[in-house]
Amino acid sequence: MNIMKNIKLINTVLMALLLSACSPGTESFTDLQVFVAEVNSRPGGEVEPVPTFEEYEAFTYSATGFRGPFEIPAVVSHSDGNRNSKNVKPDLDRLRDPMEEHPITELVMVGMLERNEVFVALISDGLGDVHRIMLGNYLGRDHGKVVSITDTQLDLIEIVPSGDGGWVERPQSLALLR
Repeated sequence: MNIMKNIKLINTVLMALLLSACSPGTESFTDLQVFVAEVNSRPGGEVEPVPTFEEYEAFTYSATGFRGPFEIPAVVSHSDGNRNSKNVKPDLDRLRDPMEEHPITELVMVGMLERNEVFVALISDGLGDVHRIMLGNYLGRDHGKVVSITDTQLDLIEIVPSGDGGWVERPQSLALLR
């Protein structure tokens, strides 16, 4: 019991010493008051006017219909299977499928489903999502329409600019990734 009283007494004395160390005591703050008065007596500075900014002029990108700079250019030749015709042109009024946002080079056929002899391709978009693609769906940025699906590949016909103001059909294939 005496030990507890001694510990309480020691704690009280220590607290009193700590609190007295934090008090200003006899020191004065005259040097601080002189400094504050001197800073307040200085003349105020001038603030620069707000700068005027030029109005932003929006830029409209007009080359969206052209092929990307890193895609293989379409070769306009009747002997290689490309069909160049005055009737060939993409349907620009139809709603675009979500898979048309991805370049064909990023799409990978990762699987295939079959039900009642109808094939459905499983296509990875390169972002971690897998999509079911059927005949008639569109893929890629060049208006590629799926024309056949087998157990090993998906075939589509793209409609790309021919370079002379027209359009040309270009066959493409996505093989099943094994």
